[in-house]
This record gives sequence, structure tokens and C-alpha cells, in this order.
Amino acid sequence: MTFNIPILLTWFRIAAIPLVVIVYLLPFSWAHPASALIFTVAGITDAFDGYLARKWNQITKFGAFLDPVADKLMVSTALVLLVYVNQGQLLLMAVATIIIGREIAISALREWMAEMGERHNVAVSSFGKTKTIFQMVGIGAMLFTEPVFGLPAFQIGYTLLVIAAGLTLLTMAQYLKAAGPALNKVD
Repeated sequence: MTFNIPILLTWFRIAAIPLVVIVYLLPFSWAHPASALIFTVAGITDAFDGYLARKWNQITKFGAFLDPVADKLMVSTALVLLVYVNQGQLLLMAVATIIIGREIAISALREWMAEMGERHNVAVSSFGKTKTIFQMVGIGAMLFTEPVFGLPAFQIGYTLLVIAAGLTLLTMAQYLKAAGPALNKVD
């Protein structure tokens, strides 16, 4: 297995996942902001690992595999944590289910399309990148919990996450449409 800075950044993102949960659940006033900070720093590495891999010509098959896995683990774990600590919020449970369900479905679709040699048909779109930004910022703000400069971070994050869920459904429809011809092939 090759190690380079982009892959190490991806590994950092994976290692940060349990830290986000552990720190969030600590019984200290600084726990939620610290957890949000860890999540945010880890989320920022997502932009840098791919950029650096392309810039330094260090793109590897393992890195291409690990990067989206790290993203999905990070988002899914944070959403499960938020649903756990905000039990009874049906909208949050629905949003988390939509986002996690879409991630599983699209990952499976991409894998299947890759086996058919047509992965290019389900490449990440600009809407997918926008969805990811809304998700990451929304989750980070919800983890922060406390108001920031008098602004209700949790509620702002919640709104961004609801928008992300809408974008999630939109991008899933786009991916399914793009994969449609392959899905309709008869063996």
C-alpha cells in the first residue's frame, strides 16, 4: 500500500471519526464546540487530499477508493450521533435516513457501474459537491450546538442539512438517470 500526504489526510479523516463522537459526549462545556472543530478540520482535509493528489500526481486506486469511504463514514457517524442526542426529532431522523440511504445506494450503483465499465456515467457532479458542502457545514454547525456571534448555530446547521437532503434526492435522481441505460440492459 502506498502512503503519501493525500492518503495520510484521508486516514486522518477516518481516525477523526471516533474522536468526534467521544469528544461530543464528554461532560464538559467545551465538548460540543471541540467536536465540531475536529469534524470541520477533518472535513476540510477532504478538499485538500484530492487537490494535492492531482497537483502532485499522486492519484492512486487505493486513494480513489478510500476517499469516498472516509466521507461516507464521517457523515454517517455524525448523523447517527445527532439523531441519538436529539431523539424524537422526526425531521432529523428522516433527513439522516435520506442522506445515509442515498450514500449506500449510490456507492452500490457506482460499484456496479464500474464492474460494467461505465463508472464514468455516475461520476461526481457539481450538485454532488454542493450537497457535500451543505452537509459538512450543516453537520459541523449542529455539532457546535452553541450560538456563534449570537447566531443559532444548531438551527442554521439544521436548515443547511435539510437543504442537503433535498440536494441528496436531486443528485440521486441524476445518478439514476445517468445510469438508466445500463440499468435497463437485459442480460
